[in-house]
Amino acid sequence: MRDITAEAQFDNFFALFEQPVQFEVNQESLDQHLRLLQKRYHPDNVDKNLANTSQAQQQSVQASALINQAYQALSAPDSRASYLLDMADQAQNLEHSIADLDFLEDAMQMRMDLDDAIEGKDRATLQQLHPQITERLAKQSKRFNDAYQNQDWQTAIDATQKLKFLVKLNADVTTGIDELATAEHSDDDDLYV
Repeated sequence: MRDITAEAQFDNFFALFEQPVQFEVNQESLDQHLRLLQKRYHPDNVDKNLANTSQAQQQSVQASALINQAYQALSAPDSRASYLLDMADQAQNLEHSIADLDFLEDAMQMRMDLDDAIEGKDRATLQQLHPQITERLAKQSKRFNDAYQNQDWQTAIDATQKLKFLVKLNADVTTGIDELATAEHSDDDDLYV
């Protein structure tokens, strides 16, 4: 019986998705490779003629889980930065607190504004916050990329910590906007009942 997990490089997420080892990724290519890998390693596609199909099925399930984990790691800037630092054996200080008090004050103010806007169903504030967060994400992404390329590990770690906070804020503001839009459109459905 062949070991299906040996066919792909599961120990390197960039190689698995045929991406260069760098911060900038091609999201469209990442998405295409995800679909190809999911199809190739899906448990339903295990060769039924193998002597030990249950073992092959188990390997396929493990491969599928690892493919999803790799995709999640590479598709978000914070997890991609963390993964790159881990590959460079520089991830040991990622869990330390952010020391930049100006960043923390700004981020906490955005968090409070975001929470208030979500609670108050304030679409205008949410729509104002979204580009502010996106701009800060772009700034920290560039900062990480520059630091990573120059092997300035302290700056790369700091940028990664900030990316983690900003990615969470961005997800929350996007969710808040989506939930408001859904609530507004669900009222429209009453007209057609």
